Amino acid sequence: MAADAPVSGLEAWIAPITNVSDFIWGGTWNGEEVLLVPPMVVILLGAGLYMMAGLKGYPIRKLGSSLVGIFRKSDKKGEGEISPFAALSTALSGQVGTGNLVGVATAITLGGPGAIFWMWITALFGMALAFGEGSLAVRFRERTEDGVYRGGPMSYITYGLGPKWRWLAILFCLGTLFSALVTGNSIQANSFGDSVNELTGVDEWIGGLVAALAVFIVIIGGIKSIGKVAETIVPFMAGLYIVMAIIALILNAQYLPETFGRIFDGAFNAQSASGGFLGAAIIMAIRAGVARGLFSNEAGQGSTAIAHAVAQTNDPAAQGRFAMMGTFIDTIVICTMTALVMLTVGGDFTATVEGQQIAVEHAWQSDLQGFAMTSGAYAAAFPLEVLGIPIGTLIASIALLLFVFTTLLTWSYYGERAITYLYDQLPGATRAGELKLHLVWRILWCLVIFIGSFVPLELVWRLGDISNAAMALPNIVALMALSGVIFALAAGNRTAGTDHGRETPKELKEEVSGAPGH
Repeated sequence: MAADAPVSGLEAWIAPITNVSDFIWGGTWNGEEVLLVPPMVVILLGAGLYMMAGLKGYPIRKLGSSLVGIFRKSDKKGEGEISPFAALSTALSGQVGTGNLVGVATAITLGGPGAIFWMWITALFGMALAFGEGSLAVRFRERTEDGVYRGGPMSYITYGLGPKWRWLAILFCLGTLFSALVTGNSIQANSFGDSVNELTGVDEWIGGLVAALAVFIVIIGGIKSIGKVAETIVPFMAGLYIVMAIIALILNAQYLPETFGRIFDGAFNAQSASGGFLGAAIIMAIRAGVARGLFSNEAGQGSTAIAHAVAQTNDPAAQGRFAMMGTFIDTIVICTMTALVMLTVGGDFTATVEGQQIAVEHAWQSDLQGFAMTSGAYAAAFPLEVLGIPIGTLIASIALLLFVFTTLLTWSYYGERAITYLYDQLPGATRAGELKLHLVWRILWCLVIFIGSFVPLELVWRLGDISNAAMALPNIVALMALSGVIFALAAGNRTAGTDHGRETPKELKEEVSGAPGH
């Protein structure tokens, strides 16, 4: 085929979608720098910095007590669907997915080790945004006629900002549906199919079919079923993954000083290795770190607020602290463990330099990309084979399968809430109609899992970046508009703000229940 032959089908969308993604997250168009600082970097870090300043460092000041609070139980159960801890586990199950294993590797590939520093910064300010989301989710959640609690950005926009802002809630829900089907389903399902194929050799569609059936069995029971499974799996899988990463780092401790040196040097090294303008390397590191940081922890995106809204508590600030701990655990702990293993573990790796294969010491320096980089690093740390597969590869693959499975569960609920809100805007919408719609959505969700597991997804990661922005922008606007309410909630005023179109829920005026633990 001639080099200038016209392209069609999906190939024709590659260039425009890449341009949109690059502009949003990198400030480039057709590979050329258009903006010095990427738009979403300014929006997310700017909003996070404003929120952290307005909260007077509340997330940092409350970090220790919030961490302890995760492991404490409440004497009095509050109103809601699932315990505060189960809500955190549900939110974490949506946060902890391919972003923690594949996204981190992608960030390092695009922005070098310095991207990890900017991922940390994103998480730090993201904790302030997450607190705002979690506290508003409880403050402005709603209760259906049959007594079911639900909420999220669509609810705190509707009741916190009023009917004139309903368009913003609709935009958020459209972005949520887009993001759910792309990042919450297709990317996860494709990774699941690939991982099953790598482990067992069976076709991707078989892994997708198993995943679809397993997910359907859980989500058919709604948020209570999802919360129960998440509360059981998430602490176990996260704890085991962290322990194995720590062991790998201990075995390669001699490389750790060099690793941290590369992270901090890469974050502030103003010289571009490939030429270009002064600071190009920094921009690449920031872009990669912030984009993959958001993909992983979803801070500012509004998704986790949907899970925290159903917590059995009437203390918005208490659930806000749980929400910010989700961001901390996801990025500062789990993503960091993944990054350090890839940057630190030594092994027999190769890289192509000027057409020649050369030996390199670490996975991140090699030709490996995405999950193969993560898997390769763990295989080097734990090379002993079981059934012909290095233990390290098994560890990374099983972690990915569990992370992806729970992400598929939680994002099905996020999409369900979005489509329900949109349905409720139609004349004649009823609660019975909602329940029928839920069943249709759950079946459709599992069908997309099956298809996504084996369909080539060349454009999906780029679409994922765009869909994340489509959710984040309306939510950030709402958080900024309700920032005064967030600051008041942090100060202990549980009824802060004005309820539009309803009375302030009585539970907010009653004795605190459901806090601080589960």
